[in-house]
Amino acid sequence: MASSFIRDGARVAAVAGDVRDAAAIDALVDSAVATLGGIDLAIHCAGVALAGPFHASTAEEWQWVFDINLHGVANACRAVIRHMARGNGGVIINIASIAGITTSANMAAYNASKAAVIALSESLMQEYLRHGVQVTVAMPGFFRTRLIESARGHDRTLQAAAKLIENSGIAAEDVAEQMLFAAGRGRTHFVYPPSYRTYWRLKRLMPQLFQKLLPRLLQRRQQR
Repeated sequence: MASSFIRDGARVAAVAGDVRDAAAIDALVDSAVATLGGIDLAIHCAGVALAGPFHASTAEEWQWVFDINLHGVANACRAVIRHMARGNGGVIINIASIAGITTSANMAAYNASKAAVIALSESLMQEYLRHGVQVTVAMPGFFRTRLIESARGHDRTLQAAAKLIENSGIAAEDVAEQMLFAAGRGRTHFVYPPSYRTYWRLKRLMPQLFQKLLPRLLQRRQQR
């Protein structure tokens, strides 16, 4: 990824790190701010998945998912907000998932962690808007990523998810472009592709009906 930015003429510094290490994230952001003079945009996208029946999952597996998907985002937000809130503000994009809304079966840990990222992002929107910090939460549906490579759990569920990812026909670059455009327009919530917005609206307006319809909606999507 760094090489592609360099080819486009950008100044890039790539550093390997672990989003679970709050001190390391603080040090990385502090170093970047000292070198570049500030921070305008932060995109937090690290994530892992756990698939399979809830009763077959372990506390350790849930800890792994939440340490990366939620605590990693919180660590990164904390590190950049310290600078944005006392400077000229900035934009934070937290990448959750439509899974935080369409909470389907056999993905309880992943769904819960992504729902928590949505809640965290909405809380930060309220808390730091007066400091000039804009927070956008992205809730994309299936698109081509490497999520399955690090995923753990039930093979059948992972294979079904891998099929949906591959058949989506949507590249990560397309999602990133639309996400940045939405954030640039001041959008607080980004759902992509647009067809998933129906799920989001239905969940908010008629949650009980949505729970009844969700299995059929997901089955139709899998059959496409």
